[in-house]
Amino acid sequence: MSVRTRIAPSPTGDPHVGTAYIALFNLCFARSLGGEFILRIEDTDQVRSTRESEEMILSSLKWLGLDWSEGPDVGGAYGPYRQSERMDIYHQHVMELVNKGHAFYCFATPDELDEMRKEQMARGETPKYDGRSLALSSEEISRRLANGEPHVIRMKVPEEGICAFQDMLRGEIEIPWSQVDMQVLLKADGMPTYHLANVVDDHLMAITHVIRGEEWINSAPKHILLYQYFGWDMPQLCHMPLLRNPDKSKLSKRKNPTSITYYRDMGYLPEAVVNYLGRMGWSMPDESEKFTLQEMLTHFDLNKVHLGGPVFDTEKLDWLNGCWIRENLDETAFAERVAEWALNRDHLSRMIPLIKERVEKFTDIAPLLTFMLSGMPSLDEASFAHKKLDIEAVRKILQFSSWRLDVLRHWERDELYRELNQLAQGMELKLKEFLSPLFVAIAGAPSAPPLFDAMAILGPDMVRARLRHALEAAGGVSKKQLKKLEKEYQQLSETREQHPEEQA
Repeated sequence: MSVRTRIAPSPTGDPHVGTAYIALFNLCFARSLGGEFILRIEDTDQVRSTRESEEMILSSLKWLGLDWSEGPDVGGAYGPYRQSERMDIYHQHVMELVNKGHAFYCFATPDELDEMRKEQMARGETPKYDGRSLALSSEEISRRLANGEPHVIRMKVPEEGICAFQDMLRGEIEIPWSQVDMQVLLKADGMPTYHLANVVDDHLMAITHVIRGEEWINSAPKHILLYQYFGWDMPQLCHMPLLRNPDKSKLSKRKNPTSITYYRDMGYLPEAVVNYLGRMGWSMPDESEKFTLQEMLTHFDLNKVHLGGPVFDTEKLDWLNGCWIRENLDETAFAERVAEWALNRDHLSRMIPLIKERVEKFTDIAPLLTFMLSGMPSLDEASFAHKKLDIEAVRKILQFSSWRLDVLRHWERDELYRELNQLAQGMELKLKEFLSPLFVAIAGAPSAPPLFDAMAILGPDMVRARLRHALEAAGGVSKKQLKKLEKEYQQLSETREQHPEEQA
């Protein structure tokens, strides 16, 4: 049997280094055994999924050299490779479960479910669905369906016993069925949940080994049960340790840049990033720290993965990237890589309109574009001095702007202006005053070439990282202050939703 592994990212945001980490180990495991590595897009979240995000994921993984033999861009014998294009398949399979008695219609309203969970928590129980719709007669179900009552389809789960399964790294894992919820398989809008679509796709695409993050361990019983209900052979499971921040917390963008495109835009070499991700919980037989993807493939052994949470330390990445630059690039290759990174014609042509009117001689260019070709500006609290804004107001502007831009789906100049202008109005600030801390955060100075145009060119990853960096430089926000700001921001957002005409 040929080994087949997959990576299945959701196109709902920036391409995460954790996605690349799991993709790398799936690729190495499959290719080291002469198998296939495929890519599938899990875009059933139609509200948050975007084609722009999908394109960013694909381009980022390709930049790293993590190529796949089947996927939405290259096709293959098991397509389509976007879940949104496989809806009929999921409906067919969920109805098979209903007809076999393994799944059931649930008509409980959101309010009923909230009340149910509150009562369970008051009794000291783990909140989960109590199976109330299982008591409905077939006649009652038919009547409600005929009346068009909103409903979901849930899977049945044993009430007693233990689900025991083998993990390739962790050995036998046991989870009591009493801890497993009756998972929704088909949502009220007709969209499948991750659990149904994931299992159906893995089987139909002949996936033999599911290598994923350890956060999915508690979902394994649901997936095992679905394989049993369908009468399918179960792929082998392997749960990789999660990437961690230096303080051992789960890697998050609040403490570390997590987007692959951030590291590309910062000027890291893809070979170095792949090398570093490969060192996350795994090492070469000779313990060498610097190695190529091909060398990792040659020596790869999944059993050598260490279960301790690997720490993603950007200082270590900087050191490793420096090794790659000094040891692998001669002068010609160095110049070519720099030109490819930022001095290519397309990138420069986007920046020229920002500075052309200010240039009297070409030696003026470098100072004007320094912030466009740099990493994090050198800032401290004094950098944000303003005659009308105290430091607390500055922190609030930076925090609110960071939250607003974190969820911006279309990163364009006019959209950036609209969102930040609305935020300034909501905070009852003149736009010029509101933008002052943002100029400092993005450009390192209270004035610079057109801010929104510069932000559009810099891209979401760099801008968001600079805002978080600036917030820390301005003194940061304590946990107590954060809760207060979160409440205030929520109220501001609700006002915006209720009165959008006032924010136009």
